[in-house]
Amino acid sequence: MARFAANLTYLFTEMPMLQRFAAAKRAGFRGVEILFPYDLAVKELAQAAQAAGVEFVLMNTPPPNWAGGPRGFAAEPGNESRFRGDFDRALRFGRALGVKHLHVMAGKAQGGLARRTFVENLKWACARDARASLTIEPMNRNDMPGYFLDSFELAAEILDEVGAPNLGLQFDVYHAQMIHRDALTVWQRHARRVRHIQISDWPSRHEPRQGDIDFAELFRAIDASGYGGWVSAEYTPRTSTEAGLRWLRLA
Repeated sequence: MARFAANLTYLFTEMPMLQRFAAAKRAGFRGVEILFPYDLAVKELAQAAQAAGVEFVLMNTPPPNWAGGPRGFAAEPGNESRFRGDFDRALRFGRALGVKHLHVMAGKAQGGLARRTFVENLKWACARDARASLTIEPMNRNDMPGYFLDSFELAAEILDEVGAPNLGLQFDVYHAQMIHRDALTVWQRHARRVRHIQISDWPSRHEPRQGDIDFAELFRAIDASGYGGWVSAEYTPRTSTEAGLRWLRLA
């Protein structure tokens, strides 16, 4: 049975960040994730998670500049030294928070050299700390123009090429539906590689509801696969966070 986590970057934004941990717990979430927590005090984050009784599930590797800048740079030739320095920073931050997974963002790049750069950076990162669980996530070209990792087939090839036991697939339902128009089939094809799941409706990217994606069927498929990891709610609520949590009570 999957466990549900709240992405605090998007949910419970009605209150300050440190109050969102307890709000997530009260709503029924057992874990939390924050995309880029680096501007916050690690000690305060750790204390908030511990006080609320939630696990810190995932965070992203830091991009050069999220506000208008690249989305990561692990696949960008020439940025290898910067990647390693920022990855070490992310490792330290993640260890202090007890984060379960670290999402390594590829960035904008194309071609064979970008692929080789991504593979070599991932091999280095996986060897840097064999106990750290790393993920890669395909993202669609409409929302992330030029993003290197733009299909689940490419992600599967990269995972095979790296061949590290501590590297897995991050399955974002919205991106799977956006890229392939059939998130359920993508799940069935790649479930064995998945380390972490993120969910939202499509195409609105609001809370899950029965529409273009049959979430009841998808949740059944996830349970049937034996997946025991986290399913994170990563969406922008239609109104308030609390008002949109009916899906969680029915999952």
